[in-house]
Amino acid sequence: MAVSLQDKVAVIVGGAGGIGAATARLMAEQGARVVITHRPDATGSTAKADEAGHVLASLAGSGHSAFAVDIANSATLNALRDAVQAAYGRADILVNTAGFTKPVAHANLEALTDELIDEMFVVNWRGQFATIRAFAPMLKASGDGLIVSVSSIAGMNGAGSSIVYGATKAAIDVMTKSLGRALAPEIRVLGVSPGVVATDFVPGRGEEFNTKTAATTPLKRVAQAEDVANAILACATHLTYSTGTTLVVDGGRVL
Repeated sequence: MAVSLQDKVAVIVGGAGGIGAATARLMAEQGARVVITHRPDATGSTAKADEAGHVLASLAGSGHSAFAVDIANSATLNALRDAVQAAYGRADILVNTAGFTKPVAHANLEALTDELIDEMFVVNWRGQFATIRAFAPMLKASGDGLIVSVSSIAGMNGAGSSIVYGATKAAIDVMTKSLGRALAPEIRVLGVSPGVVATDFVPGRGEEFNTKTAATTPLKRVAQAEDVANAILACATHLTYSTGTTLVVDGGRVL
């Protein structure tokens, strides 16, 4: 029997992006009140806020909200936690979908600069950990807390858009195992590891890349954001005896 999400509060960091937005829609349909985050807009711009507003408008139900958060700044993550506590008084689910990448050929060692390495670890790993650190007390207080971090099969097979991107995702997988032990039994910690997803996450990848990838994938297609969102939803509603593990959602790509 599926666990109900009615009136639970789900915080989706990166919820204005493709996978995050699809997850927000599914959880709202199941009765959750959803908090999404988006990156702060540049001076004079409202593009990111507008994008988050469109996502909010697409959600079923009511009681949803959006906040600007710089995941590389732990103070803004703590401020998000405080805002959620003030507005909702609880947090039951935390989904980490925020991250970025920059394609760098694996053999081009010089292009993988110290600055890019540091930035990617700050955003893709430290930011996820800092978000969990901020929300852990609220999730524990829920009594049935759940953390889901979006990883990548690049962390398993060493492929992907760059060496450092795969390394950050491998680090997320290790974090999921470690926190699965450390935060039990009050909080379950799971990862979802996609292969190629038909979003604009990786700069420069389009339909031609997706078509070639689909041809070499056992299920003969690349993932849609909804495929990954369904796996995240399952972590909340069906996989209630699982923690510390990562669910692969890649159409058999790693086989």
